[in-house]
Amino acid sequence: MPASKLRAIDRLKKAANLEPVKKEVELSDGTIFDMYVTPLTMAERERAQRNAKSDDANAFALQLLVAKALDENGSKLFSAGEIDVLKHEVKDKDLQALMLSILTDDEAVEMDPKS
Repeated sequence: MPASKLRAIDRLKKAANLEPVKKEVELSDGTIFDMYVTPLTMAERERAQRNAKSDDANAFALQLLVAKALDENGSKLFSAGEIDVLKHEVKDKDLQALMLSILTDDEAVEMDPKS
């Protein structure tokens, strides 16, 4: 069925492509940190805002990082219990770069679980 014949909601869902994409973030020590992230949905944004329990943009972005950062197998990289460690024991520049990569929707390589 041509895209013009699909219902509006079906066209939007098809265009969403919520498959994980690989994000490569250069850390301050020059190494590359790889993670996989699915595109952000409104529900995820709302959940992160609630979990941040404030209007602080960093708290919001940190909640998104913990919720959305995945390894190559689709497992979460961070747990909610690690938020304090991320805040106190990771260089701010690196943490900001990771959080920004979650918020940006650039085109990246799609995750292939077989590779």
